[in-house]
Amino acid sequence: MSHKFTLGIDFGTDSVRALLVNTSNGQCVSTSVAHYTRWMNGMYCDASISQFRQHPLDYLEGIESAIKGVLTNISEEVKQNIVGISIDTTGSTPVAVDENGIPLALLPEFSDNPNGMFILWKDHTANAEAEEINHLAHRWDTDYTKYVGGIYSSEWFWAKILHTLRVDESIREKAFSWVEHCDWISAVLTGNTNPLTLKRSRCAAGHKAMWHEEFKGLPWEDFLYKLDPLLAGLRKRLFINTYTSDEPMGLISPEWAEKLGLPANVVIGVGAFDCHMGAVGAEIEPYDFVRVMGTSTCDMLIAPNEEIGHLLIKGICGQVDGSIIPGMLGMEAGQSAYGDYYAWFQRLITEPVRELLGEKTADELAQKLIPHLSEKAALLPVTENDPVATDWINGRRTPDANHLLKAAFMGLNLGADATKLFKMVVEATAFGSKAIVDRFIEEGVPIRQVIAIGGVAKKSPFVMQTLSDVLNMPIKVASSDQACALGAAMNASVAAGVHNDLFEAQKAMGSGFDAHYEPRPECVEVYQKLYRKYQRLGKFTENNA
Repeated sequence: MSHKFTLGIDFGTDSVRALLVNTSNGQCVSTSVAHYTRWMNGMYCDASISQFRQHPLDYLEGIESAIKGVLTNISEEVKQNIVGISIDTTGSTPVAVDENGIPLALLPEFSDNPNGMFILWKDHTANAEAEEINHLAHRWDTDYTKYVGGIYSSEWFWAKILHTLRVDESIREKAFSWVEHCDWISAVLTGNTNPLTLKRSRCAAGHKAMWHEEFKGLPWEDFLYKLDPLLAGLRKRLFINTYTSDEPMGLISPEWAEKLGLPANVVIGVGAFDCHMGAVGAEIEPYDFVRVMGTSTCDMLIAPNEEIGHLLIKGICGQVDGSIIPGMLGMEAGQSAYGDYYAWFQRLITEPVRELLGEKTADELAQKLIPHLSEKAALLPVTENDPVATDWINGRRTPDANHLLKAAFMGLNLGADATKLFKMVVEATAFGSKAIVDRFIEEGVPIRQVIAIGGVAKKSPFVMQTLSDVLNMPIKVASSDQACALGAAMNASVAAGVHNDLFEAQKAMGSGFDAHYEPRPECVEVYQKLYRKYQRLGKFTENNA
């Protein structure tokens, strides 16, 4: 057989997805999904304090189940021609590990301690620590936030580490180092989880840990010690070098090769965050604005370093050489809640039904509610007197991170019903997207076209048409409903030496686009006026929080 195959593994918020791809033509040979058992039962989380933790066993069990599932009914010949595996995950999702790189929650004494688990991207328990990092960085000789938009977020690496060390003495005493999910799970497959020697992702380090070549790595020891003496000595137990995701992390370990029934020479690629690999899967090119639309959004752009590398783009989630495509400046922005906002609205309506009429009725309603409201909302007129809302129900990621902010609704009257409220929520998420687009343009980064991927992009024409109208831009939707996993498979093909670079891999393995939205002129002008109302409401709530 001349064809070679790679596995793209996509760890999302709720599940892990595996995709087996033919590297010659991008054909999806097989796919499988495994949900996180403990996470789905709500374990170790407390939404009231924005605590969201995931147990490492969910990841280990999930990846084994997903890969075995994808290989079911696959011929032995195809299995023997699988040459690479690459992994993307949510982020920043770090975990405390011991000297061997074992997450503390895998040790008996920490098995039920949320602080020894992976701290999920949307965990905001470290808001105070993020503020301290910003306060110190903006007064330090070197502003270590300069390449992450000038504002450090509670969703990121250092804030989560510092908060955990402060609140849990047992973790403080046992934690040797800290590792991002995308680095750890990739390292597990190679059999080398030593935190001092495993290859760390350029994507994760640059966007979330303030790593940069100008700093010769991470922020210096004197800065970290000044931030809090609890961080003393940690820098030397982390990393100096980082690696792009077209590079190999190592070969699959004999244990995992046997467990999964794979050849011993399968290359494991360096990991990255889901949105960055999703942009690759969406066939990103310079100045494309790729929206990864799921529970939250991540917005990805790439551009030649020589054209915009001199810019320091304010208020985004970082600009990192090679974080998406090697040789290109990768830029990230996004919203802390997108699909989560719609899910919140769904729960608002269905929970009383669950309590009064039972699980079955509530579950049936939950399945039908958002599609029903979308159909009805699409028929409503758009007028400049419409009420508006902000999208900050889980804080604001960009522009200008502030996770203390809350959502606000303005202009409601007794005529407001569930459909109108849902329309407000959808428009709020679109207005938040426009604020991000406007920031890039204001900062000197042009946007050539908008590409959308993710569950929301595939499932909701109403949301996508509203977004096109608000942005006043055409939007293409990628055909693949597993664009992140496809991007991981593309990276694996380069790491394994099948393709020379990611642009070549995209050309051979891309899935194209299957939907296209054009802004409606009659709505664009009205939405410009509503957007200004959104801005005024945002300014008021931010100033009076």
